[in-house]
Amino acid sequence: MTLRSNAAAPTEGGLFGFQVFLVVSIMLEDMLAEFGCIVAGMAATVDDAMAQIVATPMIDAAILDVNLGGETIFPVADVLAARQIPFVFSTGYPSAELTRRYPSSRILAKPYASEALAEVLTDFLYDAPH
Repeated sequence: MTLRSNAAAPTEGGLFGFQVFLVVSIMLEDMLAEFGCIVAGMAATVDDAMAQIVATPMIDAAILDVNLGGETIFPVADVLAARQIPFVFSTGYPSAELTRRYPSSRILAKPYASEALAEVLTDFLYDAPH
């Protein structure tokens, strides 16, 4: 495995310094803080997420809520994919369209344990195949 980020190598699964962009609920901010991650940005709308992603040069990974106030997060996922930034979808309603559009995407079904999130981010950190 090769280390993908400028973050320090984790000790015992730590993700200290890993910069994660959030387009999800606030409770994830607490989970990421426990892991030692840095919240690189947080958005509540698709437009806000798009603006922040363009303005934020260093993002190691993103956690995307699939539905934001009736809008799907797909435009944001497309930009992240084009920039080769790994992302995971956080959703309570996995859909056929989601898996069709992003067949190799990671999905965390709500509610999920912090350990599941840590596992996905650790995979991203080490650029593990998924």
